[in-house]
Amino acid sequence: MTTDSLIDALADGLAPVRPGHVARVLALTLFCGALVSAALMFFGFGLRPDLSAAMTGGPFWMKFTYTLALAGIGLWIVERLARPSMEARSQIALLAVPFAALLALALWEWNLPGADRHHLLMGGSANVCVRNIWLVSAPVFIALFWGLRRLAPTRLTLAGAGAGLLAGAAGAWIYAFHCTESAAPFVALWYTLGILGAGLAGAILGRWVLRW
Repeated sequence: MTTDSLIDALADGLAPVRPGHVARVLALTLFCGALVSAALMFFGFGLRPDLSAAMTGGPFWMKFTYTLALAGIGLWIVERLARPSMEARSQIALLAVPFAALLALALWEWNLPGADRHHLLMGGSANVCVRNIWLVSAPVFIALFWGLRRLAPTRLTLAGAGAGLLAGAAGAWIYAFHCTESAAPFVALWYTLGILGAGLAGAILGRWVLRW
């Protein structure tokens, strides 16, 4: 059998992927994972008791916007890297924008006259924040890896890191409905560490779990 004949035989009966297939797979896996994560947060930790009052203030929306922005960029990264040989350099660089904005706010709070810097940085839950974000993000993490296994990433480490970052940011966003911490330095440090930790775990696992 000639090379051309072998290629024709392998390609026989193949149909092109339907438009929007990648987006549908990622949307379904993200929705299912986030639903389980929300249930885990609600039944495992509970909503913060002052949620209604907190939603009228800026600090809650600071956390909401920061984590949701990272999740949105993370989804863009994963959507690109779920395809063969795609690049996501611009999207990865874009992650610096929400972090820089939050860091500027954190530095402003840090330098206010009379600021309690220890409380701004440590709050009352620094010892559990990262762990809780990882726990809440775990269902999203698993769901996204399941979805990527059904797609065609070729940059496995980067795709895994993107999925981990997206899961961490989604988990942090969900966890914010329980967490009562409102200082920008706290969020900039501990929330970011939780998200980056999930991204690192995704990078480590990606090269093995996403292999096809």
